[in-house]
Amino acid sequence: MKKVIVIGASGKIGQAALTGLGHHDVVTASRSGNGCDYQVDISDEASIRSLFKEVGSFDAVVNTVGVCEYADFVDMTEQQWMTTVMSKMMGQINLVRIGQEYINDGGSFSLISGILSSKPIAMAIADATTSGAIDTFVKCVAYEMPRGIRINAINPTVIDEAWDVYGEMMAGFQSVPGALVGKAFERSVDGFITGEVIVVDA
Repeated sequence: MKKVIVIGASGKIGQAALTGLGHHDVVTASRSGNGCDYQVDISDEASIRSLFKEVGSFDAVVNTVGVCEYADFVDMTEQQWMTTVMSKMMGQINLVRIGQEYINDGGSFSLISGILSSKPIAMAIADATTSGAIDTFVKCVAYEMPRGIRINAINPTVIDEAWDVYGEMMAGFQSVPGALVGKAFERSVDGFITGEVIVVDA
């Protein structure tokens, strides 16, 4: 059994991740903290460091969140771009950059990217760009991780449980059961792979 921090545990992808991690000692966190063990804002370095210090010893970090702004490219402001970059991209990079100081030897990080990096849709340029950046980050930083620490990215399509929210903007996409995404997180946490982008698509 590993001690696993699941960030964004109250969200749809977070709930999906939990289906694959129930055999571990799971510690939950979210931006609001509602219904979770801890509160954390991944766009704030101090908040990230505080979380890791409070949790103490842990073996894995699973992140399922990243705030993204949606708008047509020609209308996107710098602030909208920066909201997405500082959360979905730098927020996750900082989870690893700071977290590697605290995580146990041989631990793992599992980040979230998304299918829009390879199957773009309208209004989602910031999401697509930062998802692609996380996939690249994971592939490259795996070579530099100390103490046998592993890192992977989960790149899912929309899940059944979120189709009511995203389905209208994802015409032609086929959703997948959240439990399938949970299996991807399980593979990342419990397997031996590193530097991999685990795609979950129909």
